[in-house]
Amino acid sequence: MTKQYVSWGRYPYKQQKGFDFSWRNQELPKNTNFLPQGNARSYGDSCMNQEGVVVSSRKLNRFIHYDQKLGLIRCEAGVTLSQILELVEPHGWFLHVTPGTKFVTVGGALANDVHGKNHHVAGSFGCYVTQFEIMRSDGSRMLCSPSENADYFAATIGGLGLTGFIVWVELSLKKVENSAVNVENIKYNSLSEFFTLSEDSEEDYEYTVAWVDCLAKGEQAGRGHFSRANHAKNQAKPSRPKVTLSVPVDPPLSMINSLTLKAFNSLYYNRQREERAYSTVHYDPFFYPLDGIKNWNRVYGPKGFLQFQCVVPPEHSETAIREILERISAANRGSFLAVLKVFGDVPSPGLLSFPRPGATLALDFPYQGSKTLKLLDQLDNVVCQANGAIYPAKDAHMSGSHFKQYYPKVEEFKQFIDPAITSNFWSRVMEEK
Repeated sequence: MTKQYVSWGRYPYKQQKGFDFSWRNQELPKNTNFLPQGNARSYGDSCMNQEGVVVSSRKLNRFIHYDQKLGLIRCEAGVTLSQILELVEPHGWFLHVTPGTKFVTVGGALANDVHGKNHHVAGSFGCYVTQFEIMRSDGSRMLCSPSENADYFAATIGGLGLTGFIVWVELSLKKVENSAVNVENIKYNSLSEFFTLSEDSEEDYEYTVAWVDCLAKGEQAGRGHFSRANHAKNQAKPSRPKVTLSVPVDPPLSMINSLTLKAFNSLYYNRQREERAYSTVHYDPFFYPLDGIKNWNRVYGPKGFLQFQCVVPPEHSETAIREILERISAANRGSFLAVLKVFGDVPSPGLLSFPRPGATLALDFPYQGSKTLKLLDQLDNVVCQANGAIYPAKDAHMSGSHFKQYYPKVEEFKQFIDPAITSNFWSRVMEEK
């Protein structure tokens, strides 16, 4: 049947044919190309296949095995990270790596090799995947681990769902005394201060991240709030916040514009009067602040938005990030969701994994036609010249030539692609020069 299997950014907004893969119905499409899809939380077109069929894993949602003593869990690919946390957190276990939303499937987390606020000490999601099974379009199944079909193991982690349909995943869990977190929030005044804080926090804090006022200019460019945190110990866990907001309908126009951005960024930066503030919070608002706002992507209006997430190597980090922020500020097209952090040197296991040492910046831009695309062209060029990379899971724009530069193992990766699987993203970057 035809459904609006749109990405989270809702750009491009296309109709697609799709059906559910479940434990009752484990057959893949015949005589057509298809794309495995999780919970469609990717921002760009990596989860879209307009010319073929989308095969959803959301009904493949059962737990298979849970070793509570060893902290090892095996579940079907459509299980979300939120479901895993609901099961394991009461027993003192947590995810080693979690992205900014818990509503992604475990198969999607693997296929995009997601990262979190602790990459500098923990690496990416794929570092904790012990094994998984994929189904190829010919119906054959393949068990993949670091010791069995290791080449497909590396190709599938971060492989954007192109190597086969992920059926189930096994991963190790992190033992914690308390999944609540002790947070120190520091109000800082410049980009240089951000990098100093990041360096000073590497050894003593597992989680580090900053919100950036991307409209600030001059000496205040890059100012923001730097958060560093560790799991709490020997403390009562605060209750989960009960208030859940919602954007119930699509506004006729984007609610994000130059006026609302300037007001929001000023208010948000000045929300904390003191330089440092300390708190102990439930893990939800720290790891997943936007999950408390249902359908928050609707605030960008019917045209949707594009996210830009880059990483630039340490030797160019401050210079390149500063130039990106200056270009955004000059264009007056900033983002109220501007997140900056530093990746560490823990190697990612996937051939096409995005995380690598350096600074990573993520921003959202409401789609305003050629003006938005022109700005993204400028930002992509800064990243390219700095020998950085753009994150495919967040992208709906980068050129094929840039993609091939960012991911030099792409030629090696191609041999593992299932011949019946493709996506809008893959077609775009492979066809563009």
